[in-house]
Amino acid sequence: MLQIGDFAPDFTLKTTTGDTFRLSEQRGQRSIVLYFYPKDDTPGCTAQACSFRDQYEDFRELGAEVVGVSSDSETSHQQFTQRHRLPFPLLADTGARVRKHYQVPRALLGLLPGRVTFVIDQEGRIQYIFDSLDRATDHVAEAKQVLMQLRAASEA
Repeated sequence: MLQIGDFAPDFTLKTTTGDTFRLSEQRGQRSIVLYFYPKDDTPGCTAQACSFRDQYEDFRELGAEVVGVSSDSETSHQQFTQRHRLPFPLLADTGARVRKHYQVPRALLGLLPGRVTFVIDQEGRIQYIFDSLDRATDHVAEAKQVLMQLRAASEA
């Protein structure tokens, strides 16, 4: 199981714009809030994405990029992004390869992909892991709190 302090596994996936996102290319530039969610356009996932959207500028001011990952297709992500005006990338992990590398568990007796958020610092180390299928919007507050603590520690 991945733990706080571990280096986040590197990966490359396609974004909603067709660009390639490679985690290691973000090192030294910004922290990453990497959130795995079950499915586009479901109630909890929509609430979570819109909550990240509504606080996106706060995350940017804290030196972080928000990145969502699910097994939905690029086309599904494009529609979801447009419908809800999401300003951050969604990545299509159609084979669940990245989800497996991050050891994101399945939920509801294995019926659904889990909902887990990782806060990864600029050096690529995992600083926080939040795992909760039911508390979709709490992922936003938890990640933001960790980023504020990281900023305070770096300024001390």
